[in-house]
Amino acid sequence: MSDQVPAEDALRWWAGAGREDAVSRLVALDARGELTTAHARLVAKALGVSLRTVWSWVSVARREGRLSARTPDRSTVTPELRARLAVWGGNVAAVHRELLAEAVKTGVADSVPSLRTLQRAVRQGLSAGERAGLRGGEGARRRFDVYGKRPSTYRNACWEGDHKRIPVRVDLEGSAVCPWVPWFIDVATKVIVGVAVTPHQPARDAVLAALRTGISRQDPYGPFGGLPGMVRVDRGKEFLCKTVERALGAFAVPVHDLPAYKPYRKGTIEALNDAVEEMFLVSLPGYTHRARPVGAHRPDRVEDLLSYPEFVEALLRWVRGWNTGHHPEGLADGLTPLAAWEADPAPVEDVAEERLSFFALEDDGRVRKITTNGISWRRRAYIAPWMAGHVGMRGRLRYLPHYDGKIEVFSTEEGGRHLGSAYLAQAATLEQRRALSSVRDKKARALKADLKAAEKLRKTRYTATTTAAAPRPRRTVTSSEAQAEIARSRGVDLAARALPDLIPPREPPASWARPVVRPRQPAGPHTDAGQAGDGGPPGGADVRDDSGER
Repeated sequence: MSDQVPAEDALRWWAGAGREDAVSRLVALDARGELTTAHARLVAKALGVSLRTVWSWVSVARREGRLSARTPDRSTVTPELRARLAVWGGNVAAVHRELLAEAVKTGVADSVPSLRTLQRAVRQGLSAGERAGLRGGEGARRRFDVYGKRPSTYRNACWEGDHKRIPVRVDLEGSAVCPWVPWFIDVATKVIVGVAVTPHQPARDAVLAALRTGISRQDPYGPFGGLPGMVRVDRGKEFLCKTVERALGAFAVPVHDLPAYKPYRKGTIEALNDAVEEMFLVSLPGYTHRARPVGAHRPDRVEDLLSYPEFVEALLRWVRGWNTGHHPEGLADGLTPLAAWEADPAPVEDVAEERLSFFALEDDGRVRKITTNGISWRRRAYIAPWMAGHVGMRGRLRYLPHYDGKIEVFSTEEGGRHLGSAYLAQAATLEQRRALSSVRDKKARALKADLKAAEKLRKTRYTATTTAAAPRPRRTVTSSEAQAEIARSRGVDLAARALPDLIPPREPPASWARPVVRPRQPAGPHTDAGQAGDGGPPGGADVRDDSGER
């Protein structure tokens, strides 16, 4: 609903807008000698001004030939001025000070417009979005844009997918992590069709898991789902990988990748990302965006956080509440997503569960044989009870990306009959994995401390300056300290400690030609000048060794 404009302001605006037409008519009447006070009074009443004002307009038109109000002088926003505004972050006062300082140096200070004039020129020459963009960048400018709305469609016509980093710290095996949620939403009914949760940044396996929960309509994922007409995502590498494209391409579902940094192109999923934080995440312990008192920056203890399974259960419960009890904007008659889904007459195309059982599994393309140790994959042994009595059978493996705890074995015959699942034979226990993680964390902390110490040694710290002078180092190093540290570095430098003459070279084999020592003869009156210079044998005789080689 638009704001109501006061009547006085409306009349004032109408008077300024209609002045030119009214004065033009009055001037024409005046030229024919037909202008009367009745005409002027009629114009004054229509435009909401006084009779004196109308006669003043007519007088200006007679004297200056001007029918409208005088336009004030305006300074234009040149490309140079736009560049200066970008440098100063849209600060017009700072740009004016810079222009004035440059003009004072050149002696043309009168050519610089006043600050008010420059501010008015920027306000009139640049839109509100452009001024906001100079201050806050593209995100600030985008808030002043006008976006269209896509026409309404039917259920499963289009899904939008994205992943969100949850700003909530949860307890995962004694460590605090912020989970990620890849999910998909139906654009027409606002139903969240597929959800997956990972304790780290998701990869293609998480996207495939969310897609599988979205397509399946069996418990506990139903009654929503089925095959979508298309999937709309941004340019995230997890959504555009070949595995996801191959999995959806098998069902003839296209994936539309939208331009980067344009969230308004998939506004439904972006609105869901904001809604889950405002409606659910803000109330959880460990919420990282919570307002805190001044000076209280200590995060919540790990013992006070939700465990990872508890968080997943709470999130799925919120998703069920969104689908069945929430009334999002954009749905007619204030329906819930469930009611909108059930009221939509569009047919739903289901996929058999046996086809989804191995949805998006990858195949390494090799044939392997079952041995007494099971079946080998990536130098690891996988076993299963169904392998008993099948030693020597050959099969092909399929696996979920980024997960090596379980594989699926298929026969090599045409059609690829599923033989069964196989599990890692010697998986580490929980205690072993925790101990290994502790060792790795300790090594990482030690390396971080070493790197920080090296960074302190490498960088030279200087004192603060209050004048335009070169800063002085905070710590002065003596020549003896410098020499001692250089000597210590040479003691641990293997290249500097290398002694090439420590181990003498071996004697060459007897079959090798050895150099012959040619004694130099002193130059005399009977010595040829050419022979005296090169030290060769007299008479140019050829010198050979015992083997007869030259």
